[in-house]
Amino acid sequence: MKLAITGKGGVGKTTLSSTLARLYADEGRTVLAADVDPDANLGLALGLSQEEVDSIVPISKMRTLVEERTGANAANKFFKLNPYVADIPDTVSRDINGVKLLVMGTVDVGGSGCVCPEHVMLKAVLSNLTYRKNDVVIMDMEAGLEHLGRGTAMNMDQFIVVIEPGARSVQTYRNVKRLASDLGVKRVRVVANKVRDAQDEQFVKNAIPEEDLLGMIHYNLEIMDADRNGKSPYDFSPTAIEEIRKIKEILDRDE
Repeated sequence: MKLAITGKGGVGKTTLSSTLARLYADEGRTVLAADVDPDANLGLALGLSQEEVDSIVPISKMRTLVEERTGANAANKFFKLNPYVADIPDTVSRDINGVKLLVMGTVDVGGSGCVCPEHVMLKAVLSNLTYRKNDVVIMDMEAGLEHLGRGTAMNMDQFIVVIEPGARSVQTYRNVKRLASDLGVKRVRVVANKVRDAQDEQFVKNAIPEEDLLGMIHYNLEIMDADRNGKSPYDFSPTAIEEIRKIKEILDRDE
């Protein structure tokens, strides 16, 4: 199962990504969770301490590794566009609560359309994840739609768009669905987060086709408490776990 979880900033992508990852890990599945968000905090949500998160070097900043695999260095401006990366998920990941965490990092360049060794490396690693046939791969994507233009999440089984009950979030879902087919993604599903009451529930049901709606996560102070205390929602919010477990059960039927 290969899932890319996306949406506007602050809607709860990381809460969903981390909880799904730990649910699958608790079943004994091999789970790779890739933090593709420049504002990387998936490690905290999986259960790492702030000190442990701060100690992780993102793949894009592993200069020696990038030079070794791409052949690029100060003396050689030419580099491989298809570097060998099949071993990276197992050798570079950080194990936490049964989940292999990959922090991808960002490429610091001005302008757009970067074709540089770091970008090539990141894209190769993410592409390789989609070929791990029996593993669960969950990508916690950056906010917005830019990653769709870069093809970062090509060949994923599904995009899950996390929305809030509001028009702007719903528009993000529609934009993602329109663009996803260009990447070969067959299904775009929705999880509504921070749902407060029956009015919010009805808004979501009216806005999202029934076949695309995976489920809802209700507004939950336990998740806010987990964030304030630097804890994983999985260790702090039984209510959210049960709601996300129901979402997982639907995903399992599709696998």
